Amino acid sequence: MSGTTTAGERRSAGVSRQGRGIRAGGNRWFVLVVLCVSLLLVAVDGTVLHVAVPAVSEDLRPGAIELLWIVDVYPLVCASLLILFGTLGDRVGRRRILLLGYALFGGASALAATADSPQVLIVARALLGVGGAMIMPATLSILRQAFPDRRERALAIGIWSAVAGIGAAGGPLVGGFLLEHFWWGSVFLINLPLMAVALPVGRLVLPESTGDRDGPWDVVGALLAAFGLFGVVLGVKRLGGGKELLETGTLGSLLVGGLLLTLFVRRQRRRTHPLVDLSLFARPAFGISVGCIVVTLLALVGLELIAAQYLQLVLGLTPLETGLRLLPLTFAAMAAGLLGSRMLQRLGPRAMVVCGFLLTAVAVLSLTRMGEDDRPVMLIGSFVVLGFGLQMTLFASYESMLSEAPAKAAGGAAAIGETSYQLGAGIGIAFLGSVMNAAYAPRVADVAGVPSADGAISGQSLGRAYEVADRLGGETGVALRIAAREAFVHGLRVALVVSAALLALGAVAALRLPRVMECGTTAPGGSPDGEAPSSCDRAAVAAESN
Repeated sequence: MSGTTTAGERRSAGVSRQGRGIRAGGNRWFVLVVLCVSLLLVAVDGTVLHVAVPAVSEDLRPGAIELLWIVDVYPLVCASLLILFGTLGDRVGRRRILLLGYALFGGASALAATADSPQVLIVARALLGVGGAMIMPATLSILRQAFPDRRERALAIGIWSAVAGIGAAGGPLVGGFLLEHFWWGSVFLINLPLMAVALPVGRLVLPESTGDRDGPWDVVGALLAAFGLFGVVLGVKRLGGGKELLETGTLGSLLVGGLLLTLFVRRQRRRTHPLVDLSLFARPAFGISVGCIVVTLLALVGLELIAAQYLQLVLGLTPLETGLRLLPLTFAAMAAGLLGSRMLQRLGPRAMVVCGFLLTAVAVLSLTRMGEDDRPVMLIGSFVVLGFGLQMTLFASYESMLSEAPAKAAGGAAAIGETSYQLGAGIGIAFLGSVMNAAYAPRVADVAGVPSADGAISGQSLGRAYEVADRLGGETGVALRIAAREAFVHGLRVALVVSAALLALGAVAALRLPRVMECGTTAPGGSPDGEAPSSCDRAAVAAESN
């Protein structure tokens, strides 16, 4: 026997050691609890600041551009760095990256809470984005390793995705509660005690794992991906903020970002050991799942933004009342996540995603009945169906995407999924916001008696229209307020119809997904990637023997 080992033997031994480490690393369900707590904080932080913007503006007095960066820099930086840190985790250790993310997230939260200037708050929010980019793909890739059995993993992903939805929807509610009792910095301080517990517990409980370490880590490719995504996401956010496509900053960001991402793709195709295995997109279960995540988030975030404006500006609810009114959507999403594993086994990925899209489209169309009068029963029923349908789609898409990727590339696959999540959210705000404004603005700009300059300002948003109406006063102000409210409801209905059409297209695309919950290709002597045979694999073998 030779004393040397081949690269393949070293990889097999490494995977085997990882599997033993994960199974010996404590109860995998406790691992899931730790991962969900960290994910909850990141998801909440993405939306908790929205209700605190007026308080921040009053205290720090930021300019218009500074205020925009305070709100947008967190998701912008986070989305840009997901692929970089997801693939770095495959290389140096996913738990290591996650724990570093915990520490950075906690420190940045303390800095944000004590910020005494807009510039400091922007830096703190950017650091929070870096920490979030380290945490998000690591949670999903560690989950992929900790649950080699696909049926158990499906249940774990259902819980994980439900927690993500709870965090995003609960952010405004948590923020509204804190702002009624404390100063705006409290929305960041809530992270500190949880991170103080998660860091030592994660070090003790979470398993360490890595992917394929063959070849050097592609630093140039990681930077191309980061700066390319930064440009694209920045351009999309500018569109969502009302900027024109042909403006220099918007078009330049999109073109430069698109060019860098094109160079990234070409580089990955040429490399023997790429950061991201782009051949995964040739598999319907992976590529279509990623597309479904984008369409789902496009509908979810755009509709949540529009619904929040409707509830506050048309119906006159407070931010806290708005958060409470949206709770049925969150509870329905939780239920769908917890039932997702059972539904996936019964329906299969194709039927589950298609049904989720169709349910969501029906709920969206039912919301077109919203008017200037409050209809709480109709809204609650629509939000319940909307939350359940969206979570069905997200759950089955994430599960199919993650199960299709090999365990050694779990970090890269998770980063792709999270990047599609962020891009879908940004595109949803930009696209549906543009559709709504195109239907809204013409009906407001020509109100009789409103000066042309004020007409242009009032055509930008309902809130601006109310400000102009209050300043004008009298019959002209009343006429502008009524016209703006009616135009907003009209634009809302147009945006809902467009959203329902996109969801229907998503259902058609999902017909290419696998019909049944497949086990995947099994390596000799085990399941995919050298893992111990799962119950899914054993069931398939038993079926063949019979």
